[in-house]
Amino acid sequence: MKKLKRKKLNGPNVPVTKVVDCGRKQKLVEIHQALNSDPVDIETLRSAAASKGGLLTNELRRKVWPKLLNINIYELPYKPGRDGRETHKDYNQVVLDVSRSMRRFPNAMPSAERAVLQEQLVDIILEVLRCNPQLNYYQGYHDVAVTLLLVVGERMAIAMMHTLSKYHLRDFMDPTMNSTKHILNYLMPLLEEVDKELHDFMMRAEVGTIFALSWLITWYGHVLSEFKHTLRLYDFFLASHPMMPIYLAATIVLHREQEVKQTECDMAMVHQLLSRVPRDLPYELLISRSQDLFNRYPPAFLAKRAALHSRKSLSISTFKAFQLSTLHQRPDSVLQRLTKAQASAASRPARHSGPDVALPANRGQWSGKGNKMVKMAVWGLSATLGAAIFAVAQTAMEWAPDALLQLF
Repeated sequence: MKKLKRKKLNGPNVPVTKVVDCGRKQKLVEIHQALNSDPVDIETLRSAAASKGGLLTNELRRKVWPKLLNINIYELPYKPGRDGRETHKDYNQVVLDVSRSMRRFPNAMPSAERAVLQEQLVDIILEVLRCNPQLNYYQGYHDVAVTLLLVVGERMAIAMMHTLSKYHLRDFMDPTMNSTKHILNYLMPLLEEVDKELHDFMMRAEVGTIFALSWLITWYGHVLSEFKHTLRLYDFFLASHPMMPIYLAATIVLHREQEVKQTECDMAMVHQLLSRVPRDLPYELLISRSQDLFNRYPPAFLAKRAALHSRKSLSISTFKAFQLSTLHQRPDSVLQRLTKAQASAASRPARHSGPDVALPANRGQWSGKGNKMVKMAVWGLSATLGAAIFAVAQTAMEWAPDALLQLF
């Protein structure tokens, strides 16, 4: 019998799928090694989240996302109670926005499961606002929160939203739209640096930048029709500078250069074109180009422009300290041992008189049937999500009287 020769793995005849599988397996190994390093190799995790394919699976996202935000998974916030929920100043608006978020959930999800998750979404938002009274709710905040809820569950979503609200999303949570307008003002200088002809066309059309408002404040979660693309962008943004969403916005506009230039140079026409995000965008290419754009024209370079120099972004000014804080995290295996040791010490008889104070039985826990139902909903999501219509007229009116005209 003729002996068959084994094909070399690095030859031209190797199937593409085999090469892709090898790359995926290597990335999985690198991510797990980074998670188990002591301290955690946060730079490798950031690189993995930003590079092609992102974090690959929701199982890995549940492990890596907390590390990217310096969150100890053994010290999560308690499951919030319902006392005083309805008296919060933002309760009615939050409930209204959450009730409009039905399309952010899989179509096949039973209404009872979706109702549970929507109640949790309200709890997450109000808990973060309650703990951070200096922050102000904005329409679109719930789009970020629901993405996290669907991947990591309620308690982790609260912890992540606490951190994101104080750093990455901080500029959007001021009492006015001034800080948000400041971030949007980086868009046109970016376009001018790369493609002055396109920039000048948009200036003549007087289209402004409000078409990118919902992209920015929801991390694109509101405008993308497929959940997998939303997750890929969240991998990227969680691992990047808080200004990266505006660099991606510039990259999307540049990618659609020919479409824009072939449109009538009219504000309404150009706004209508740009505000609709195509379904078939090459996200990996756009992410790579956004990184290149950030490296070539960092925020400090753009801020030298007169329109940007007079204001200071809270997200930018606090990011360096936040980034340094993530470098000394212990791996989860070590945190687990430390947590068990602390629990063991705490369980020893205390040397004092008087009754022990017992915590409520349901704090930090999920209840019976709700537990099973929520886990099925949270961990088993893979269906395509639909896009919803974003209401920006109110925020535009608060921004500037004539900004509303750019919506039509």
